[in-house]
Amino acid sequence: MSFTKEEIAGLYRKRSRYYDFTANLYYLLGFREQAYRKKSVDALKLSPGDVVVEIGCGTGLNFPLLQKVVGPKGKIIGVDLTDEMLKQAQRRVKENGWSNVELVKSDAALFQFPSEIDGVISTFALTLSPEFDNIIQNGCMALKFGRRWVVSDLKMPSNWLRHFAPLLIFLTRPFGVTKDLEVRRPWESMEKYLGNIHLKEFYMGFVYIAAGERGKDGCTQKNKKIY
Repeated sequence: MSFTKEEIAGLYRKRSRYYDFTANLYYLLGFREQAYRKKSVDALKLSPGDVVVEIGCGTGLNFPLLQKVVGPKGKIIGVDLTDEMLKQAQRRVKENGWSNVELVKSDAALFQFPSEIDGVISTFALTLSPEFDNIIQNGCMALKFGRRWVVSDLKMPSNWLRHFAPLLIFLTRPFGVTKDLEVRRPWESMEKYLGNIHLKEFYMGFVYIAAGERGKDGCTQKNKKIY
């Protein structure tokens, strides 16, 4: 069974101090998390001065990548459910002297997106929320026309490698990932609300990065095909 929000918060509260280190251990299995994070930030197509919201920002691992593209005149709004993860993010912000980062403790499903933002991103976090569909729609509604929502996360591959999923789930369970999350498919929600959808798979199909743009017709449900 999947973890409740309270259980997820508890897991990450306990892991917050060592989260960055333990996440890097997956590099031993060829899992290039930082590379996927960079590709995700690149997919946002941000510019200096832009405002971006990160859902599930954790300890702020994406902040250096986002800072490089939005610059000191831009703004990063990091949203996370867990207070201890945000404390680590705040420490990162202070150590780097960033004055353009706002941290918000909130359930992503209840977060009030600011209007007219230039990008929304979530890396290895969104699938943990059962309300991912609403979060994607709310983020879409906050975007300026033509700006992007990017999600990267784990998924079940469609090929024979899915038979190795029990091993992957055993390794990722400490981060709240369980097999029943397979039915949560944020990229399909992106199809519903966003246009110009692009999806790429990595790590033998266990990782995906999906990007979509807010269209002229807003964020009502659509039936677009991913290509």
